[in-house]
Amino acid sequence: MSSAATGGDTVGGEDRAEVMTPLVPDPVDLTTVPPVVAVNATAVPELPEPTRVPLLNVANLLTMTRLVLVPVFLAALFTEDGTDTTWRLVAFAVFALASITDHVDGRLARKHGLITDFGKITDPIADKALTGAALVGLSALGELPWWITIVIAVREVGVTLLRFWVIRHGVIPASRGGKLKTLTQVFAIGAFLLPLPDWMSPVPWVSMGLAVVLTVVTGVDYVIRAVRLRARGLRATGK
Repeated sequence: MSSAATGGDTVGGEDRAEVMTPLVPDPVDLTTVPPVVAVNATAVPELPEPTRVPLLNVANLLTMTRLVLVPVFLAALFTEDGTDTTWRLVAFAVFALASITDHVDGRLARKHGLITDFGKITDPIADKALTGAALVGLSALGELPWWITIVIAVREVGVTLLRFWVIRHGVIPASRGGKLKTLTQVFAIGAFLLPLPDWMSPVPWVSMGLAVVLTVVTGVDYVIRAVRLRARGLRATGK
């Protein structure tokens, strides 16, 4: 009996030992664990330095070319008092070439990132120099009334002054009317420069009349937008 009891205890003890034995995990090979890389939360990636636009780029060269062509145009226009057909054609060709550069230089500057402060200043100066020289030249030759030249000149100078007046409040974008005005002026001046046949004589006057109307209307529109822009700027600053 004693022996049986002892055997029972032994079997029960072995069972309890097997049940109570803790599970030990397999050892981990630390060589297979990837290293922890420390990350600096305050590190800021370095930004590339902005590319400086060279002053002598193709857009600015075209603008300067337009300025250089202005005296060339006037010389051709006044040769033989503007009565020689060949020289009138030369004047028209120079004016047309200079007008084309006005479209090309701006497009190249925007497309290829060639916009510079020099270009922003000289481009409108070159535009007004070309148009103004043509209008003054035609009026000096007695082919265009002076009042038309004065109206257009006053509008262009006034718009330029308005730009400086509101520049600290923002920039007034060019309107479709303004672009149409410029195109109409160039077409009208070109029509006056060409030695057209008699049956086409109304073309220069009709186109110039339209150019004058657009010049005045867009000028008034520019004044209104400039006043509104300045008023919004003053309200925003609490003045």
